[in-house]
Amino acid sequence: MMKIPESELKFSFSRSSGPGGQNVNKLETKVTARWNIRQSGILSENQKQLLLAKLSQRINTGGELAVSAQSERSQSQNKQKAVELINFLAAGALRIPKRRTSTKPTRSSKEKRLRRKKIRSEKKALRSRINF
Repeated sequence: MMKIPESELKFSFSRSSGPGGQNVNKLETKVTARWNIRQSGILSENQKQLLLAKLSQRINTGGELAVSAQSERSQSQNKQKAVELINFLAAGALRIPKRRTSTKPTRSSKEKRLRRKKIRSEKKALRSRINF
């Protein structure tokens, strides 16, 4: 999995909704992490283009991927979750799916299918009327 250095991430904090009681009203526990893909030093140009294309719905006009986390009660836990989410999104977008190699059904699978088909047709044939 890809690990983005924290030096490339910018964090901003705000008050969050959700659990926390009085904490919600007093402390800024919501974390928004931003990563500028275009200015990243750990990616090649091809990787940058791939990320910009695949994550286009989540990237703003400045080329920043912004993610926020507010599910936890503490700022540090939300910060950790935001970093994990950015790493997860980047790794998922950079992963190249395996090409599927088409295969033919095996002989035994064909025989099994025909056997089941024959049993089913016999069962249905027994349900029909008998002509004298």
